[in-house]
Amino acid sequence: MTRVVCPGSFDPVTNGHLDIITRASFLFDEVVVVVLVNESKKGLFDTEERIDLIRRSMRQRPNVTVDSYAGLLVDYCAQNDVSAIVKGLRAVSDFDYELQMAQMNGNLTGVDTVFIPTAPDYMFIASSLVKEVARHGGDVADLVPTPVLAALDAKFGH
Repeated sequence: MTRVVCPGSFDPVTNGHLDIITRASFLFDEVVVVVLVNESKKGLFDTEERIDLIRRSMRQRPNVTVDSYAGLLVDYCAQNDVSAIVKGLRAVSDFDYELQMAQMNGNLTGVDTVFIPTAPDYMFIASSLVKEVARHGGDVADLVPTPVLAALDAKFGH
């Protein structure tokens, strides 16, 4: 069985994230979405909220599970029999950073990274932009799944 991880902060998960996760779920036996915990950063949603939002958004994909991890992703991969890391790429600037990270991860443990280009409809979506637009009452309904839209509305009192 081929198990891969799709890591990220997912604060919040967007339709761009879901596109990459869904496409990975067609390519691999099991996809584990790993919400990476950075204790030095305060997110809009806490880790448990992020996990819940991803689970509710991915119910239709039985081979997708969600977990969290604080530490090096390669350590998570080694502890959980993960074959590869799956990353979405929006632009060339993503590739520059992600290639360097992939090479570091490969050097540390030999885990491979698979890049999936983001669908053109989602190339401009970033969680930080979604939060900023939602904070100011803008319409993000086409950018996030329904559970996230409701959670954003609740956070910002809209």
